[in-house]
Amino acid sequence: MSDETRTDPEAKDSGVTATEAAPTEGAGSGKKLTQSVDIKDIGPCKKHVKVTIERGNIDRLMDDKFKELMPDANVAGFRPGKAPRKLVVKRFEKDVADQVKGELLLASMEQLAEDHDLAPLSRPDFDPFKVEIPKEGPLVYEFEVEVRPEFNLPDYKGLKLRRPVHTFTDDEVAEEERRILAPYAQIVPKPEGKAQIGDVLVVDGTSRDGDRVLGTFKELTVRVEKRLAFKDGVAEKFADQVRGANAGDEKVVGITMSNNVADVTLHGKTVQATLDIKEVKTLRMPELTHDFLHHFGVHSEEQFHELIRVVLKRRLEYLQRQSARQQIMEHIAASANWDLPQDLLQRQARRAMHRRIMEMRSEGLSETEINGRLRMLQQDILYSTAVALKEHFVLQKIAEVEKIDIDEEDIDDEITRIAEQQGDSPRRVRARLEREDMMEALAAEMIESKTLDVILESAEYTDEPLKKDDQASVTTVEEQAVPGEMIDPMAAPEAPASEDAPQS
Repeated sequence: MSDETRTDPEAKDSGVTATEAAPTEGAGSGKKLTQSVDIKDIGPCKKHVKVTIERGNIDRLMDDKFKELMPDANVAGFRPGKAPRKLVVKRFEKDVADQVKGELLLASMEQLAEDHDLAPLSRPDFDPFKVEIPKEGPLVYEFEVEVRPEFNLPDYKGLKLRRPVHTFTDDEVAEEERRILAPYAQIVPKPEGKAQIGDVLVVDGTSRDGDRVLGTFKELTVRVEKRLAFKDGVAEKFADQVRGANAGDEKVVGITMSNNVADVTLHGKTVQATLDIKEVKTLRMPELTHDFLHHFGVHSEEQFHELIRVVLKRRLEYLQRQSARQQIMEHIAASANWDLPQDLLQRQARRAMHRRIMEMRSEGLSETEINGRLRMLQQDILYSTAVALKEHFVLQKIAEVEKIDIDEEDIDDEITRIAEQQGDSPRRVRARLEREDMMEALAAEMIESKTLDVILESAEYTDEPLKKDDQASVTTVEEQAVPGEMIDPMAAPEAPASEDAPQS
């Protein structure tokens, strides 16, 4: 805008003031309004916007509206269109003012969006019904809006990245085969005991913080995997701590509590759970008959074993991309000092989880593995959300620089690809995504994935062994290690009532 004046963005109060002094002929005429805009930072990712629409815009539009109304105005005591203008104004002033207000606010907000890159994250805190056109002077309205963080992108081309690599052994292939077949297996007693990974335990348990008893659970059935995720905590070394157990044994496992547990003194703390082993069971795997193998879209054991290796390869590729994302974020974060407010994290948590789900589905992970990884993310969901949002903002900004976008055809192709991976029809996959309100998450994940590809194509790699923890399996249970209502970190905080709040 040639007529716009701004204050220095680095000036005190981090405000931006713009005066738009263009000729106007009223809202809806295609001409710009004469309005001034004052934008101030009021916290991380939050701005206060004050817009002043000059009186001339109001008077001009009001006059136009009454000119349109005069020929047909129906006022008692006068034939239609014959009443004096003063009486018409008195009779219809409120209705015309409401109409003018609506048109002015719409035009003003559209002009604001064109002239100022606010990049809102959510709807502005703005109620047009509380705005009134004054008898004299300009129309002023104010609102607060959450915006994307402002940061400079360092060079993201030619990054030097570490790439985890791994060659899967026959034992690892057999372990993955067991996991995939587990839902179809029969659970049977294991008289010899000596629980191993893949076996099933039936336990009673008591959780303690020192001498304080926190909770108990009865007849809990749990599969032995490297990690066990309760709703409120994770036993990181579960398999190591129960391996070899027999019925009648007691085993003690450490459970690291999440930040969602109601007792804040337990946040992040490791408590001890004593497990009384009631039964040790094992899985009797199904016979790999020709008919059974059709569940997996293969026709022979050889093809099934090959499918297992494809699954492991996909998981490794997913871990490689996750490792790359983390390294890219570390590179960006080194020059970007930005915070995300707690209330924003709470509101965005569910969307962030949706993006993670779509990312894992796109990489071909099974629903069982997705659920396990989600449970781990949910142990400290606000931290997980902060990481996911920062990745989202960084990749989104790079996508804008690189002019990366998607269209409906791209979405159709991606849905078809996911459907093929899941052995389902594209129509059913799309219906599920729409029902779960995840189409937006799919589009966001696709843009992020394309953007990541651009960064990775120019990167230089150094291979390193895959860390054992990165491929640790997790089993989940719906029980809590500590009873009581958990904190819902995704519940939006209630805004405190304030009489001094800006008019919106």
